[in-house]
Amino acid sequence: MSLEARGLTYAYVPGKPVLQGVSLAVAPGDFVFLLGANGSGKTTLLECLGGLRLPQEGTVLLDGRPVAQLAPRERAKRIAYVPQFAEAVFAFTVEELVLFGRAPHLGPWGRPGPRDREKARQALALVGLEGLVERAVPTLSGGEKRLALIARALAQEAPYLLLDEPDAHLDPAHQHRVLAVVRALAREGLGVLATTHNPNAALVYGGRVVLLRAGRTLGAGAPAAVLRPELLEAAYGIPFRAVGDGPGPQALLPRLDEGLT
Repeated sequence: MSLEARGLTYAYVPGKPVLQGVSLAVAPGDFVFLLGANGSGKTTLLECLGGLRLPQEGTVLLDGRPVAQLAPRERAKRIAYVPQFAEAVFAFTVEELVLFGRAPHLGPWGRPGPRDREKARQALALVGLEGLVERAVPTLSGGEKRLALIARALAQEAPYLLLDEPDAHLDPAHQHRVLAVVRALAREGLGVLATTHNPNAALVYGGRVVLLRAGRTLGAGAPAAVLRPELLEAAYGIPFRAVGDGPGPQALLPRLDEGLT
């Protein structure tokens, strides 16, 4: 069982692919981080895996079945996706927003019941928003909106979770809470793929890393093996250094060489 990309190539403009032959797999229990510079194809890859974009080459398989062949409701029961930017939201309450995550489990004319509301409340508690249940979404801070969208995805109870920069716009405490919760859920069997621009988040919380450069896979494997200064420099175009004690790197930081101030 897995959510798998095989040889994906995708181009918004013909002849200028943003993904070029990328393959990866996320199995139940995996917490995989996807890193790379802006424009390296991270969001496009997530959208292809979620069935939101159809690659020009290659295929996406969900437990052996082509994602493109799944009906939207069936796909939503299996894959939850949190985009990088929150879409415009009307004056729903936080609870109402999170209840939208229960939609795949309701009939065509179904309304959320007590069990659905309990699932929504549990998801809000996991991300630390249980005290904002009745707040109108437009009144939330950017970070709180981000947490509410993550709670909506958790309420969806899909076995695979795609997160586009889940640690963006969050303070360190909320970054830790969200990533620690997702890691715990992965250990219980959830399959997670998350993009980030923070290699240290992948070192601390991730089980595996895929590093992209210009739409191609630059490295894949254990975080300590992939997130090396030389590979990060190749991916981002600036020098890095590993700092800290112990047998492995404790933190990866840009190196302030001459010309980089």
